[in-house]
Amino acid sequence: MALKVIGAGLGRTGTLSLKLALEHIGFGPCYHAMEIPVAEFEPTLLWSDAIGGNPDWDAIFDGYLSTTDYPGCCFWRELMDHFPDAKVLLSVRDAEGWFESVSSTLFSPAFREGATRGPMAELNKYFTRGIDDRLGDREFMVDYFNHWNQTVIDTVPPDRLLVFSARDGWEPLCRFLGVPVPDAPYPRVNSRDELNQAVKERPSTLAETAMKFRAHLDDLRQSAFGSTGR
Repeated sequence: MALKVIGAGLGRTGTLSLKLALEHIGFGPCYHAMEIPVAEFEPTLLWSDAIGGNPDWDAIFDGYLSTTDYPGCCFWRELMDHFPDAKVLLSVRDAEGWFESVSSTLFSPAFREGATRGPMAELNKYFTRGIDDRLGDREFMVDYFNHWNQTVIDTVPPDRLLVFSARDGWEPLCRFLGVPVPDAPYPRVNSRDELNQAVKERPSTLAETAMKFRAHLDDLRQSAFGSTGR
Protein backbone atom coordinates (compact mmCIF):
# COMPACT_ATOMS: atom_id res chain seq x y z
CA MET A 1 0.00 0.00 0.00
CA ALA A 2 1.35 3.44 -0.95
CA LEU A 3 0.21 6.94 -0.10
CA LYS A 4 -2.25 8.36 -2.61
CA VAL A 5 -2.63 11.80 -1.01
CA ILE A 6 0.06 13.94 0.62
CA GLY A 7 -1.04 16.84 2.80
CA ALA A 8 1.40 19.75 2.53
CA GLY A 9 -0.58 22.28 4.56
CA LEU A 10 0.57 23.41 7.98
CA GLY A 11 -1.31 22.48 11.14
CA ARG A 12 -4.40 24.52 12.03
CA THR A 13 -5.54 24.73 8.40
CA GLY A 14 -8.41 22.30 8.83
CA THR A 15 -6.17 19.26 8.76
CA LEU A 16 -8.17 17.12 11.18
CA SER A 17 -11.39 17.83 9.30
CA LEU A 18 -9.50 16.94 6.12
CA LYS A 19 -8.33 13.67 7.69
CA LEU A 20 -11.94 12.69 8.43
CA ALA A 21 -13.05 13.83 4.98
CA LEU A 22 -10.38 11.79 3.20
CA GLU A 23 -11.22 8.71 5.21
CA HIS A 24 -14.91 9.16 4.45
CA ILE A 25 -14.36 9.22 0.68
CA GLY A 26 -12.07 6.19 0.58
CA PHE A 27 -8.56 7.53 1.19
CA GLY A 28 -8.13 6.18 4.69
CA PRO A 29 -6.68 5.52 7.01
CA CYS A 30 -5.24 9.03 6.92
CA TYR A 31 -2.11 9.80 8.94
CA HIS A 32 -2.34 12.84 11.23
CA ALA A 33 -0.46 13.93 14.33
CA MET A 34 -3.18 12.29 16.42
CA GLU A 35 -2.15 8.91 15.05
CA ILE A 36 1.06 9.12 17.10
CA PRO A 37 -0.52 9.08 20.58
CA VAL A 38 -3.08 6.54 19.33
CA ALA A 39 -0.11 4.24 18.63
CA GLU A 40 1.29 4.92 22.13
CA PHE A 41 4.02 7.11 20.59
CA GLU A 42 5.87 4.16 19.03
CA PRO A 43 6.06 6.00 15.65
CA THR A 44 8.30 8.66 17.21
CA LEU A 45 11.27 6.31 16.75
CA LEU A 46 10.68 6.17 13.00
CA TRP A 47 10.11 9.92 12.84
CA SER A 48 13.36 10.46 14.72
CA ASP A 49 15.14 8.58 11.93
CA ALA A 50 13.39 10.76 9.36
CA ILE A 51 14.51 13.91 11.14
CA GLY A 52 18.03 12.52 11.14
CA GLY A 53 17.93 12.06 7.37
CA ASN A 54 17.32 8.31 7.31
CA PRO A 55 13.57 7.95 6.73
CA ASP A 56 11.70 4.72 6.13
CA TRP A 57 8.60 6.18 4.55
CA ASP A 58 7.09 2.79 3.73
CA ALA A 59 7.28 1.79 7.40
CA ILE A 60 5.97 5.12 8.70
CA PHE A 61 2.96 5.08 6.40
CA ASP A 62 2.38 1.34 6.36
CA GLY A 63 -1.37 0.81 6.07
CA TYR A 64 -2.16 4.47 5.28
CA LEU A 65 -3.49 5.92 2.03
CA SER A 66 -3.15 9.59 2.89
CA THR A 67 -1.57 12.03 5.32
CA THR A 68 -2.38 15.52 6.61
CA ASP A 69 -1.00 17.80 9.32
CA TYR A 70 2.29 17.37 11.15
CA PRO A 71 4.64 15.52 10.92
CA GLY A 72 3.97 14.61 7.29
CA CYS A 73 3.58 18.18 6.05
CA CYS A 74 7.17 18.92 7.10
CA PHE A 75 8.37 16.32 4.60
CA TRP A 76 6.09 17.01 1.65
CA ARG A 77 9.00 17.29 -0.80
CA GLU A 78 10.48 13.94 0.23
CA LEU A 79 7.08 12.27 0.18
CA MET A 80 6.38 13.59 -3.31
CA ASP A 81 9.54 11.95 -4.55
CA HIS A 82 9.00 8.69 -2.68
CA PHE A 83 5.35 8.37 -3.73
CA PRO A 84 5.44 9.74 -7.30
CA ASP A 85 1.83 8.79 -8.06
CA ALA A 86 0.43 10.56 -5.00
CA LYS A 87 -1.46 13.82 -5.31
CA VAL A 88 -0.71 16.79 -3.06
CA LEU A 89 -3.27 18.71 -1.00
CA LEU A 90 -2.28 22.14 0.26
CA SER A 91 -4.80 23.02 2.97
CA VAL A 92 -4.95 26.78 3.48
CA ARG A 93 -6.80 29.50 5.35
CA ASP A 94 -6.52 33.24 5.91
CA ALA A 95 -2.97 33.93 7.14
CA GLU A 96 -4.06 36.23 9.96
CA GLY A 97 -6.62 33.67 11.10
CA TRP A 98 -3.95 30.97 11.03
CA PHE A 99 -1.67 33.08 13.22
CA GLU A 100 -4.45 33.68 15.74
CA SER A 101 -5.22 29.95 15.81
CA VAL A 102 -1.67 28.64 16.26
CA SER A 103 -0.89 31.39 18.77
CA SER A 104 -3.67 30.15 21.04
CA THR A 105 -3.02 26.43 20.48
CA LEU A 106 0.06 24.70 19.04
CA PHE A 107 2.45 27.62 19.46
CA SER A 108 1.06 29.09 22.67
CA PRO A 109 3.45 29.30 25.67
CA ALA A 110 1.39 26.80 27.67
CA PHE A 111 1.25 24.29 24.83
CA ARG A 112 4.92 24.71 24.00
CA GLU A 113 5.94 24.17 27.62
CA GLY A 114 4.27 20.78 27.64
CA ALA A 115 5.45 19.99 24.12
CA THR A 116 9.11 20.20 25.08
CA ARG A 117 8.74 17.21 27.38
CA GLY A 118 7.71 13.61 26.83
CA PRO A 119 7.85 11.33 23.77
CA MET A 120 6.85 14.07 21.30
CA ALA A 121 9.56 16.53 22.37
CA GLU A 122 11.94 15.94 19.45
CA LEU A 123 9.15 16.13 16.89
CA ASN A 124 7.62 19.26 18.39
CA LYS A 125 10.99 21.00 18.28
CA TYR A 126 11.38 19.96 14.64
CA PHE A 127 8.01 21.47 13.73
CA THR A 128 9.26 24.92 14.76
CA ARG A 129 12.88 24.65 13.64
CA GLY A 130 14.15 28.03 12.52
CA ILE A 131 11.11 29.91 13.85
CA ASP A 132 11.01 28.90 17.52
CA ASP A 133 12.17 32.33 18.70
CA ARG A 134 9.68 34.18 16.44
CA LEU A 135 6.44 32.34 17.20
CA GLY A 136 4.82 35.42 18.74
CA ASP A 137 5.88 37.79 15.96
CA ARG A 138 2.73 38.30 13.92
CA GLU A 139 4.36 39.87 10.86
CA PHE A 140 7.08 37.22 10.72
CA MET A 141 4.68 34.31 11.19
CA VAL A 142 2.17 35.57 8.62
CA ASP A 143 5.03 35.87 6.14
CA TYR A 144 6.25 32.38 7.11
CA PHE A 145 2.80 30.94 6.47
CA ASN A 146 2.42 32.67 3.11
CA HIS A 147 5.94 31.70 2.05
CA TRP A 148 5.30 28.05 2.98
CA ASN A 149 2.16 27.93 0.86
CA GLN A 150 3.72 29.71 -2.10
CA THR A 151 6.71 27.35 -2.05
CA VAL A 152 4.37 24.38 -2.34
CA ILE A 153 2.45 26.05 -5.17
CA ASP A 154 5.65 26.91 -7.04
CA THR A 155 7.14 23.43 -6.59
CA VAL A 156 4.36 20.89 -7.09
CA PRO A 157 3.30 20.26 -10.71
CA PRO A 158 -0.17 21.78 -11.22
CA ASP A 159 -1.71 18.44 -12.20
CA ARG A 160 -0.65 16.96 -8.84
CA LEU A 161 -1.76 19.86 -6.64
CA LEU A 162 -5.00 21.10 -5.10
CA VAL A 163 -4.99 24.25 -2.99
CA PHE A 164 -7.90 23.57 -0.68
CA SER A 165 -9.81 25.48 1.98
CA ALA A 166 -12.33 23.75 4.23
CA ARG A 167 -14.91 26.33 3.22
CA ASP A 168 -14.67 25.00 -0.34
CA GLY A 169 -16.43 21.82 0.80
CA TRP A 170 -16.56 18.48 -0.94
CA GLU A 171 -16.77 19.36 -4.63
CA PRO A 172 -13.20 20.49 -5.47
CA LEU A 173 -11.72 17.79 -3.25
CA CYS A 174 -13.77 14.99 -4.78
CA ARG A 175 -13.25 16.27 -8.32
CA PHE A 176 -9.47 16.37 -7.74
CA LEU A 177 -9.44 12.83 -6.37
CA GLY A 178 -11.94 11.43 -8.86
CA VAL A 179 -14.61 10.26 -6.41
CA PRO A 180 -18.33 11.03 -5.93
CA VAL A 181 -19.44 13.84 -3.62
CA PRO A 182 -20.85 12.34 -0.39
CA ASP A 183 -24.37 12.97 0.76
CA ALA A 184 -23.17 14.54 4.02
CA PRO A 185 -21.87 17.94 5.11
CA TYR A 186 -18.13 18.47 4.96
CA PRO A 187 -16.77 17.89 8.50
CA ARG A 188 -15.89 20.80 10.78
CA VAL A 189 -13.93 19.62 13.83
CA ASN A 190 -11.01 20.42 16.15
CA SER A 191 -11.77 23.91 17.37
CA ARG A 192 -9.22 25.76 19.48
CA ASP A 193 -11.14 24.96 22.65
CA GLU A 194 -11.33 21.25 21.78
CA LEU A 195 -7.61 21.02 21.14
CA ASN A 196 -6.61 22.90 24.27
CA GLN A 197 -8.96 20.82 26.40
CA ALA A 198 -7.57 17.57 24.96
CA VAL A 199 -4.03 18.63 25.83
CA LYS A 200 -5.01 19.82 29.30
CA GLU A 201 -6.68 16.51 30.14
CA ARG A 202 -3.86 14.28 28.84
CA PRO A 203 -3.77 11.02 30.86
CA SER A 204 -0.70 9.90 32.77
CA THR A 205 0.12 6.65 30.92
CA LEU A 206 0.76 5.97 27.24
CA ALA A 207 -1.99 3.33 27.12
CA GLU A 208 -4.52 5.72 28.66
CA THR A 209 -3.46 8.44 26.23
CA ALA A 210 -3.95 6.07 23.29
CA MET A 211 -7.42 5.13 24.49
CA LYS A 212 -8.37 8.78 24.98
CA PHE A 213 -7.25 9.90 21.53
CA ARG A 214 -8.79 6.86 19.84
CA ALA A 215 -12.11 7.55 21.54
CA HIS A 216 -11.86 11.23 20.62
CA LEU A 217 -11.35 10.40 16.94
CA ASP A 218 -14.27 7.97 17.03
CA ASP A 219 -16.47 10.66 18.61
CA LEU A 220 -15.47 13.14 15.90
CA ARG A 221 -16.31 10.66 13.14
CA GLN A 222 -19.64 9.88 14.75
CA SER A 223 -20.41 13.59 15.14
CA ALA A 224 -19.46 14.32 11.54
CA PHE A 225 -20.98 11.36 9.73
CA GLY A 226 -23.07 9.33 12.17
CA SER A 227 -23.04 5.58 11.71
CA THR A 228 -21.65 5.92 8.18
CA GLY A 229 -18.36 7.45 9.38
CA ARG A 230 -15.18 5.45 8.84
